[in-house]
Amino acid sequence: MNYAERRERFNQKLDAIWFWLWGSIKQNVMETGELIIFGWQATKAFFSRPFRFQELMSHMEFIGNKSISIISLSGFFTGLALAYQIYLGFKLVNAESLVGPTVGLSIFKELGPVLTGLIVSARAGGAMAARLGTMRVTEQIDALEVMGVNPIQYLVSPRILAAVFVMPLLTGVFDFVSMFGCWLISIHLLEMDEAQFWARTTLWLEPFHIYEGLFKAAIFGLFFAVICTHRGYTTKGGAAGVGSSTNKGVVLSMVMIIVLDFFVTNLINVFYQWKAVVFK
Repeated sequence: MNYAERRERFNQKLDAIWFWLWGSIKQNVMETGELIIFGWQATKAFFSRPFRFQELMSHMEFIGNKSISIISLSGFFTGLALAYQIYLGFKLVNAESLVGPTVGLSIFKELGPVLTGLIVSARAGGAMAARLGTMRVTEQIDALEVMGVNPIQYLVSPRILAAVFVMPLLTGVFDFVSMFGCWLISIHLLEMDEAQFWARTTLWLEPFHIYEGLFKAAIFGLFFAVICTHRGYTTKGGAAGVGSSTNKGVVLSMVMIIVLDFFVTNLINVFYQWKAVVFK
């Protein structure tokens, strides 16, 4: 093979890589646009007649009440593990009294909403995608359209609104149980001074730290609900398509929660800086 042939083959492979990259970017942009339009349509449809408050309550019970046990268990052991590891590190510099506020800041601002979002998106988000996917491949959604029922308003809107409303409540449960675990291991196992523990914790923690985590939780609930319901609603390919849609919906939701956490945290910090400058 001479130089010209090798050069031609190299150019063909390079063109194939660029075409694949452009196709991937184009597909991702189109899917993002579809998700935005789908979420907007679903949110707007909920506030049009007939109102689906009964469906909203049903999905809030499914997402919220049935997730409390796993959220509480995860939060309790998260608080235990985090407090113990931070204690071991702070003990080296004689700063054990800062275990409480450090755990609190970590839980309220980051771990609480993120871990709650990951757990609920895996449990409830997967169920959303599987349920809607099954209804799509068995033509139940088509039957609703034939009967004159808006399937987005009836099936999608209550699920999205329920996730937005319930996620801050579940995050609050996670935060409370985690701090209880932190207090339990710090006072009764590591034998720290309880008065000093609470004094330092209340000194460094402010209400806006809790509000920041609850706001993040609502954002995470919106995104994972839109992603999972969209994946289920647009399922194709029978039973195999249902499994694929559920898997893609859950994986994408969990990745998006981690990515969104970084950007939302920075936006909140920018807001605080702007507020400090304007209202100083």
